[in-house]
Amino acid sequence: MLGGKPALCYNTIMNAHINRQQAWDLLAQYNKDPFHLQHALTMEGVMKWYAADQNAGDEEFWSIAGLLHDIDFEQFPEQHCIKAPELLAGGGASEELIHAVCSHGYGLTVVDAKPEHLMEKIMFATDELTGLIWAAAIIRPSKSVMDMEIKSVKKKFKTPAFAAGCSRKVIEDGAALLGWELDTLIEKTILAMRSCEAEVNAALAALK
Repeated sequence: MLGGKPALCYNTIMNAHINRQQAWDLLAQYNKDPFHLQHALTMEGVMKWYAADQNAGDEEFWSIAGLLHDIDFEQFPEQHCIKAPELLAGGGASEELIHAVCSHGYGLTVVDAKPEHLMEKIMFATDELTGLIWAAAIIRPSKSVMDMEIKSVKKKFKTPAFAAGCSRKVIEDGAALLGWELDTLIEKTILAMRSCEAEVNAALAALK
């Protein structure tokens, strides 16, 4: 249940009730830090890639959920995924989108929105992982994921002090939730991040 409401029954195609521009404008109301915006844009692109990879048929919903997943984190870090429903509802977001956003905090905050839909499980699994992969990428000579390899990510994954804020347990739990091997999750997420790296960089440059 989320906010006292029963778990949602998802249609084949989910409806965010807001478009991409509205989602971006809503995000920008509460997020100004380039780091947070980069992560939001990365997750947008990653979720769009996964929607295509999984033949989901609703890439816009997946990508908007990725874009808005941390909407409350910059201004309300102690209420992460708790403040989000209010902010999203105020922007016209659907209950499906609110549940999707909040579900990535399952087990990490007091929210009880469990990842149920495939999209929610993938977002839960990739959120921390994209942070780890990016942290590994920026110390490479290329400062890019384009030449990133699974073995490089696995090495950093096994080094607890590296990007310590990226929870290895959440990543492992996410892979298990999907029924995927960890290597599969890492490989797919690297490919997803490659697919959007240039677009994310261009969007950030345009904001300067």
